[in-house]
Amino acid sequence: MHFGLTEEQEMIVSTVRSFVEHEIYPHEAEVERTGEVPHEVGEAIKQKTLDLGFYACNFPEEVGGAGLSHLEFALVERELGRGSMALTHFFGRPQNILMACEGEQKERYLLPAIRGERMDALAMTEPDAGSDVRGMKCTARRDGGDWVVNGTKHFISGADHADFIIVFIATGEDDTPKGPKKRITTFLVDRGTPGFTIREGYKSVSHRGYKNMILEFDDCRLPDAQVLGEVDGGFEVMNEWLYATRITVATMSVGRARRCFDMALSYAAERKQFGQQIGKFQGISFQIADMITEIDAADWLTLASAWRLDQGLPANREIASAKVYASEMLARVTDATLQIYGGMGLMDDFPIERFWRDARVERIWDGTSEIQRHIISRDLLRPLGA
Repeated sequence: MHFGLTEEQEMIVSTVRSFVEHEIYPHEAEVERTGEVPHEVGEAIKQKTLDLGFYACNFPEEVGGAGLSHLEFALVERELGRGSMALTHFFGRPQNILMACEGEQKERYLLPAIRGERMDALAMTEPDAGSDVRGMKCTARRDGGDWVVNGTKHFISGADHADFIIVFIATGEDDTPKGPKKRITTFLVDRGTPGFTIREGYKSVSHRGYKNMILEFDDCRLPDAQVLGEVDGGFEVMNEWLYATRITVATMSVGRARRCFDMALSYAAERKQFGQQIGKFQGISFQIADMITEIDAADWLTLASAWRLDQGLPANREIASAKVYASEMLARVTDATLQIYGGMGLMDDFPIERFWRDARVERIWDGTSEIQRHIISRDLLRPLGA
């Protein structure tokens, strides 16, 4: 059994890591201080990514992407995880769900997104519908030949820079033995559409500069041409294309944990107390041992789930396991690193306190830890009739 990377995969890792170190790290402190990514910085990162040939690397070659496998794309995301999300956002990984585009939609949305000409964002969460997607209250009703949309979405990452938004909206309701069940449709909504407003969201302690936005629909009219996939087929589109977001959270958590660990290891080897390096004390050395063990375990768990997708094997449970374990591992690693640094770990002289704050959201977005455990347990128990 061979666990190593190919020469090409090693080159992907070294190329993206070098990009993050040279094009992302230098801007992190300023973004953290201001909570903004200067327009020229974001555009420069995007152009350098295009020049490197990595923009939209998660898309197949036949539509203009780099055609990376799920495993190779996981390696890219792992290295990007080392850097500020506000900045690596411009590395450009459009939503795979755009592969569901048909006809004219390909020219309006899919291909411009892959070429870096238009940026997208994904909108699902609402104030009263987070994990409970079918609880959404943002609705679209038929009126003549259009859909009229009313409601609100929030926590929408990347919408501040997006030219269009991929939005999941309730388009009907069915009565079932378990109660009413919403029918969901996916729409493509252009910035500037009448009745559609994008405004500033909440200020988060995690990932400063990577803003969450609020979307408001007030009698916003959308034609059938804006439907992505089939009417009432939003869950089918979601299930086919959105599994990759959980792998992204897992693998970026691994990358961030490795950067944090490297700092903890160096500090433990250099910092002296009581006449010797603190790494020689079991209280520190055992933490170092636990940290690298957990990071390696999360790494392999994540890469294995991506590998299963490449093999065409069921991977829902494995992806959920990777997401819950890697995100919780990151919390433990950042906390241990801060403890090793002591009081200085809480000061903004070091990025440790930022890693610590940023880690908290990973257990919430793209499916909470509780939702991942539900997915895992259902996968195991359903075949047994439980």
